[in-house]
Amino acid sequence: MVQIAASLELDFTSETYKDAYSRINAIVIEGEQEAHENYITLGGLLPDSQDALVKLSKMELRHKRGFESCARNLAVTPDLPFAKEFFARLHENFQIAASQGNVVTCLLIQSLIIECFAIAAYNIYIPVADAFARKITEGVVKDEYMHLNFGEVWLHDNFEAAKAELQTANRQNLPLVWKMLNDVAKDAKVLGMEKDALIEDFMIAYGEALNNIGFNTGEIMRMSAYGLMGA
Repeated sequence: MVQIAASLELDFTSETYKDAYSRINAIVIEGEQEAHENYITLGGLLPDSQDALVKLSKMELRHKRGFESCARNLAVTPDLPFAKEFFARLHENFQIAASQGNVVTCLLIQSLIIECFAIAAYNIYIPVADAFARKITEGVVKDEYMHLNFGEVWLHDNFEAAKAELQTANRQNLPLVWKMLNDVAKDAKVLGMEKDALIEDFMIAYGEALNNIGFNTGEIMRMSAYGLMGA
């Protein structure tokens, strides 16, 4: 109710809102573009799942076009250079892992961290979005759960072999999420999205994903703590 009330108070046409939106919108556009590229890369690493991964990559491009239309609807130019810098560390880590054939690390970055980040952000954004963007985002978030599910299923099926690499990749990459959240907190607040809510939703989604893969509660708490160190 609080967020719905907040959305009624937001001025989607103000320069302050549009300035913040230019960066938030660019982040989701760039995130969908990188997800598209990452799933194509994963298709090469997992030939048995290539068809499914190509399908996911095409869905990400549709999402990108949807968010581009959200920017046009508000007459906003997305700040794509900002967004590329925003994702730079995760992007680099994914590329390094892919070049080394480390499928587990790639899946943790894309199918767990990035998808949980997106799900948290979209769920917090929907109640405070303008009507056009709300409709687009509601459709997108349904798809993101499918993307998260792919990584969960593969990692669950290969859990014992993947466990040690998952824990290492978690230590290397989860702290980056908190830097990303800090970098975007001010702009997100202008759009009616509170940092604490984003963190809570991300941790819930990420913890559930780790549980579904096979980690126990104690392991999940220890893995999550690496992220909190970066807060």
